[in-house]
Amino acid sequence: MKLQDTMLKELTEAPGVSGMEDAVRNIILDAIKDHVTDIRIDALGNILAVKKGIGKSQLRVLVAAHMDEVGFMVHGVDSDGMLKIRPVGGIDDRILPALRVEVGKKRIPGVIPWKPIHLSRDQSVQKIDNLRVDIGATSKSAAEGKVSIGDRVVFASETIELSDTVIRGKAFDDRAGCAELIKIIKGDPFPFDLLVAFTVQEEVGLRGASVLGESLKPDAAIVLETTACHEVPQDEDEPDVTTVTKLGHGPVISYMDRTTIAHPGLRKHFVATAESLKMPHQFRSPQYAGGTDAGTIHISTSGIPALTVSLPCRYLHSPFSILNLDDFAGGVKLVRQALMELKPEHLER
Repeated sequence: MKLQDTMLKELTEAPGVSGMEDAVRNIILDAIKDHVTDIRIDALGNILAVKKGIGKSQLRVLVAAHMDEVGFMVHGVDSDGMLKIRPVGGIDDRILPALRVEVGKKRIPGVIPWKPIHLSRDQSVQKIDNLRVDIGATSKSAAEGKVSIGDRVVFASETIELSDTVIRGKAFDDRAGCAELIKIIKGDPFPFDLLVAFTVQEEVGLRGASVLGESLKPDAAIVLETTACHEVPQDEDEPDVTTVTKLGHGPVISYMDRTTIAHPGLRKHFVATAESLKMPHQFRSPQYAGGTDAGTIHISTSGIPALTVSLPCRYLHSPFSILNLDDFAGGVKLVRQALMELKPEHLER
């Protein structure tokens, strides 16, 4: 599967820092409008819709993926025209100096400044409070003529193919999940009506998903995500406790993360489905695993069985994440087949 055969490039290159997911939302709405009914945008900005089933089951099953990505917000301008920024979502300060970024809806190009090594031997990490964005302005008034307080700042990164199956780009977390969900929506109908949610503000506290239980009242929820790979050389004298998952080893079925313990019936059903398909799959270690929208969905209303199915992804929350398209195709296949065979008994404790 080539990159141009997926929506990943268009989705990942769109700006969509938490709370400003408009561009991503428009792409998704255009992609799904002919395949779902009851489309609405709720007060937070989530896309909610229904993919009609064939009526053999009365289950109400939700599949969700989040539209937002990590980035920054402009919160001030220095007298020399440099922009003050704050992180939106979890970003490591160490990756920021000298990165290219884009500011606001006009996507004004900028650079996060860095003092060249010729001028400083101090290699200590600069905290984001001490970093700025340089958009080429020479004064505060010149900068304020281009940007406004509250403008989002996004990594400037093109999505490209590194090989037939491996791609590099920003925001695979979680535009890859969004692209999976779009493919699922465009496929054959399920025995039940499928409830669909593309959520906002996951990266700042699972906020968009917090209203889904009350508004949709699903019997079960599947969250499509990406999760960490860290397959780099390790110190031979130290155990590898950071790999978590491996690229190219298939979709990832979660046992536990920071916000959720997977529903055992759903987990067993998805594992059994993967085994019956004889497809590569793997499990996410609880170590160092972040939270997902399942964390707030599963404790809403009177409790909702939930499971997260992720794609392994290297260098998450950076401008240059790496994803395997075979894992992507496997994720779509696994979720589709598991939903086709989902029964009420799989939701029992």
